[in-house]
Amino acid sequence: MQHADFLIVGAGMAGASAAYELAALGSVLLLEREAQPGYHSTGRSAALYTQTYGHAVVRALTVASWNFYSSPPDGFSEHPPLSPRGVLLIGRADQTAALDAAFAEGRRLTPSVERWDAAQTLARAPLLRADYVAGAVWEPEAMDLDVHAIHQGYLRGLKARGGQTVTDAEVRAVERRGGLWVARTPAGDYAAPVLVNAAGAWADSLAELAGVRPLGLVPKRRTALTFDPVFDDPADAAGLDGWPMVIDVDETFYFKPDAGRLLASPADETPVAPCDVQPEEWDVAVAVDRVEQAVRFRIRRIAHRWAGLRSFVADKVPVVGFDAAAEGFLWLAGQGGYGIQTAPAMARTAAALASGGGLPAELAALGVTAADLSPGRLR
Repeated sequence: MQHADFLIVGAGMAGASAAYELAALGSVLLLEREAQPGYHSTGRSAALYTQTYGHAVVRALTVASWNFYSSPPDGFSEHPPLSPRGVLLIGRADQTAALDAAFAEGRRLTPSVERWDAAQTLARAPLLRADYVAGAVWEPEAMDLDVHAIHQGYLRGLKARGGQTVTDAEVRAVERRGGLWVARTPAGDYAAPVLVNAAGAWADSLAELAGVRPLGLVPKRRTALTFDPVFDDPADAAGLDGWPMVIDVDETFYFKPDAGRLLASPADETPVAPCDVQPEEWDVAVAVDRVEQAVRFRIRRIAHRWAGLRSFVADKVPVVGFDAAAEGFLWLAGQGGYGIQTAPAMARTAAALASGGGLPAELAALGVTAADLSPGRLR
């Protein structure tokens, strides 16, 4: 049996980032059920850093992650993990109140956010239909995230700090014994006094395996597709890579440039069991219809389609903290669609709590408390 100070289950972005931070405090074993880390949600993300997206606690976690992403540690990645994009949160005339509310909420933590009228919106995104768009909220500092570079940076950093990642290591049994959590996997048996549950869509399943009460985590399917936009005048597609991300203010669709094409989604949230999720044709068709209503181009051929899992608890706020009823069992789950953009702050929080400390100062300064993130709030 292999021992460590911290045993982490799940090597997606949540587990890899927490493992990196914890490896500065003690020995770490990171277990991954698949043959490669990040196969599920991490590898299927739309990859955007935006400080105006999600619950107030989520936005604070995102803001608290800025310093890490904008100035990563030396050698973390070969190139910056962020690149300029900008986000237009658009609305029709009947969505004006929603735009006003989004602007007011966004300005609380992000002063650079602007409220635009239709003319300003179309000047920045002439690909939109003038008879559809009544205005927008513009977030100029929203950035593309290089998810692969970030994930690999965390895994390399973990290794450099002496931590170990074990793949093909699905946890099939786990128990508390002699002050240790003991996990049995096809790759071997592993033990540590602290077990970090970063199993993503499988987090509740792992808890039940450990005899811990689940949180009511619900995995939800999110569909995505890529395509080449077709304009009546091909010249209108010029500069596609510099287009902003466009999101409907009620989040019924979004699209953004992606490797020379456009990536789009109907922003679906269909509850499903944890699995290697696949896209449904209906959701692909809905995405095409919603996007085409708002733009001057057409979608004639889908280049690629896929789906990922976004897992939520009831209040859609991530969970990080020890389970009061299970000694040494630390939850790191429920990141929903915010897991990449909040990873640095969530990882530092997990490491601080797992080692007996409190919330990181930069997060507490934004008004977040341990109770806001604790699994106890859901009991």
